[in-house]
Amino acid sequence: MIYQPTFLFISGAEIAFILFIVVMVFGADKVPEIARGLAKGMRTLKDATNDIKNEITKSAEKNGLDSSITKEIGDNLKKVKDDLEDFTGSVKRKL
Repeated sequence: MIYQPTFLFISGAEIAFILFIVVMVFGADKVPEIARGLAKGMRTLKDATNDIKNEITKSAEKNGLDSSITKEIGDNLKKVKDDLEDFTGSVKRKL
C-alpha cells in the first residue's frame, strides 16, 4: 500500500481542484489579495491570542498565583500526545 501524505485529510488532487475553483470564481488577479487578507487576519488573531495569554500570565503573577502548574500540565499533555503519536504511528488510517 502506498502512503500518500494528506493535509487535513485532503489529498493533493483535491487541493488543486479547490484552487482551480477559487481561481475560476475570483479570478487570478484577486487570489493574491484574498491570500494577503487571510494571512493578515490570521496574524491579527495570533497577536490577539498572544496578548491575552500575556495579560493572563501578568495578572496571575501580580496576584501571586503559581503559573508553573499550567506549564507542568502543558508539558504532561505534550508528553501524552507524543506517546500517543508514537503508539499510533504504525497504524495507518485505511480508506
